[in-house]
Amino acid sequence: METLPIHSKERYGDTLELNSPDRRARPSATTYLCRIGVIALFFIGYILLIRPRCTDIALQTESYRAEVQEEYENYLQLGRFASDAHQTLEQTKIPLEAHIMSKCPDAQDCLQKLVLPAMEKISDKVDFKLSFIASVSKDSEEIECKHGPGECIGDMLMLCAANLPFPPTADEASLPSQYPRTPIIRSLGFANCLINDFAEIPDREFVHHCALEHGIDFDALNKCASQQNDDPNDGNDGGPPISGIALLRESAMQGEQLGVKISCTVRLDDVVWCIRDNDEWKNCAQNGEGSQPSALVDQVEKLWKERN
Repeated sequence: METLPIHSKERYGDTLELNSPDRRARPSATTYLCRIGVIALFFIGYILLIRPRCTDIALQTESYRAEVQEEYENYLQLGRFASDAHQTLEQTKIPLEAHIMSKCPDAQDCLQKLVLPAMEKISDKVDFKLSFIASVSKDSEEIECKHGPGECIGDMLMLCAANLPFPPTADEASLPSQYPRTPIIRSLGFANCLINDFAEIPDREFVHHCALEHGIDFDALNKCASQQNDDPNDGNDGGPPISGIALLRESAMQGEQLGVKISCTVRLDDVVWCIRDNDEWKNCAQNGEGSQPSALVDQVEKLWKERN
């Protein structure tokens, strides 16, 4: 009996493979390309929709720059206003200056009996300056001090202490022409410490002790006093001299121009207030009462009220 082909195992198997509902036909190359194209178009459209436009970024950047520039200009304006206010405040202070020699007994009496007691009450109302008397040669770099080279060193130390940057900085070359200096309470205290035992000037340990006692950076002080630069115009950006000898030369020349020759001469509001010479008070204001700290304090208070 002949078997029908439909019941043949081989044919059955072939038929099953061809007609099985679970068997899917492979897509053609064209179909693949179409699918890839659709995916690519979808991806490109998605990117274009969510990505910020370059023009928006540019606008945001320009807006940010404008805001930063405006804030910076406001900062500068506030800085100028603060600077002007500070300068105005400085202008209202009363000029007070003491011309001394660091190893002079009269300078010691002058500071301890008149200047320091008065400064305890009027330090916030005066623009105080300690100046020094010395002979400056116009033909050479020589500076001569009455009580010897040690006095010149003492003068330089006091000037350096008053002009050191405060707070201390390791990079003095970066300082602007105007910078905060040692508070007067410290520099004047240091000067008084030296002049209180002026015979010890310029002993290193003695100077170190006074610097430590009054919060003066000894290394910076020593560096300033040891500088050999003698050009008073060689400061930072036209600022103050950068060495003790230049500071002393400038101070002595200014005193000479003012005609000050006696240590100690106290000048208030650019006028001679009182002189201490040979253990005596001379040419003191208010019929001699100017040698009293109270008289100096009262006069400063009076001038302060007139100008503020």
